[in-house]
Amino acid sequence: MPSPSHHQPQNKPQEKIARAERLQTAIAALEARIDQIYQEGEVAPKGCCVARYQARGKQKAYWYYKLQAAEPIFPKAQDPLKHSRYKHLGSAGSAAHVEGVIQVVRRVQIEELSKAIDALKESWSDLYDSSVSPVGQGAE
Repeated sequence: MPSPSHHQPQNKPQEKIARAERLQTAIAALEARIDQIYQEGEVAPKGCCVARYQARGKQKAYWYYKLQAAEPIFPKAQDPLKHSRYKHLGSAGSAAHVEGVIQVVRRVQIEELSKAIDALKESWSDLYDSSVSPVGQGAE
């Protein structure tokens, strides 16, 4: 005998539970990936980017890189009690420059994963209306 279609009414509760579990599994996997990114190394502060700028010398111009923030958050080298919007990273390919780029990439990955988690949580809540309790939780 063929198995009943998952669209038949008697299977709706099981189907809903299966969808909720898939969403919860995906959320847990994304949260684990965020934790892994934090363990990989330093993460740039929110809203930071790597910017290229030019400094002119006597003979020619030089290109340098800086980590740039919207607000002054980086301690100044001359006075650590004061803060700057910029953190000097040096020339192209310097250890500080490459690390700054990687830190920004980590931040962007975390932000995008967080958006996906929020979307999945919203989808999970769409499975249930206010009159139905989610699996393992009381009604809200």
